[in-house]
Amino acid sequence: MIEQVELRPVRVADAESLARIYSANRTFLAPYDPIRPDGFFTVDGQRRELEQVVQQSAADLRHRFVILADARPVGVLSVSNVVRGVFQSANLGYWVVREMNGQGVGTRAVGAVCRWAFGPGGLHRLEAGTMVDNVASQRVLEKNGFERIGLARDYLHIGGDWRDHILFQRVRS
Repeated sequence: MIEQVELRPVRVADAESLARIYSANRTFLAPYDPIRPDGFFTVDGQRRELEQVVQQSAADLRHRFVILADARPVGVLSVSNVVRGVFQSANLGYWVVREMNGQGVGTRAVGAVCRWAFGPGGLHRLEAGTMVDNVASQRVLEKNGFERIGLARDYLHIGGDWRDHILFQRVRS
């Protein structure tokens, strides 16, 4: 049983641990992810990715967090496409390693990012999309107060094809 789930902003120093969990879960994630070049799954590839993410976070464009379960990296959560001004909105995306699925890790991580987003993150709205058949992810969002707002046809290019997504949102209470 997982005792503690927490989020920590990513650091460039996370490149090795993230390369390890991305590589170990490459096949598991393939149906849900865009096609990624082989280099993405390497330490150097993750270092380049994290350098960009750290810069984007400093510019308040995208924030990425490592999901820690009992202090061990078990996934990644991103708040991206941050729009300020009258919108104060962003997109949410997350994944948890295969062996932790169904143990409440994703649900607790999404809850933690909602507390951040609607607190220190200063957002009014978070939007998330799931592929139509990803019922587990839909339940994670619903457990965290997200409401279904519609179906987006051909929303994202995933696994080599354009996929429909069910869109969800949560607004600050």
